[in-house]
Amino acid sequence: MTDISMRDASMKFVSAVRKSAEYCEYVMQLNKIKMQPELYSKVNEFRRKNFNFQNAEEGENLLECMEELDKEYESLREIPLVSDFLAAETSFCRMMQEATELIVKELDFQ
Repeated sequence: MTDISMRDASMKFVSAVRKSAEYCEYVMQLNKIKMQPELYSKVNEFRRKNFNFQNAEEGENLLECMEELDKEYESLREIPLVSDFLAAETSFCRMMQEATELIVKELDFQ
C-alpha cells in the first residue's frame, strides 16, 4: 500500500477489530480449544468440510450433504468447548462480513 493515509486508516480499522468483543471472544475460545490438540484437530476437520460444502457449486444434493455433515459431527458440536468456539467464530465472521459489505456498498464497487 503506497498511500500512507490508507495504511494508517487500515491499521486503525485493524485495531478496532482487535478491540471488538467478537474478536476478543474468538481469540479466547480459540486459545481454549487449542489446549486440546485432538479436539482442535476434529473441529478443524469439521470446519474444513463445512467450508468446502458451502463453497461448492450449488447442486441438488448440497442441502442433503450439509445435513449429513451435521449428523456426522453432531456429537462433536455438542461439546461445550466446541460449541463455544464455533459460536465465537461465527459471530466474528458475521462481524467481518458486515464490515466488508458496508465498505463495498459505500464505495459502489461492482
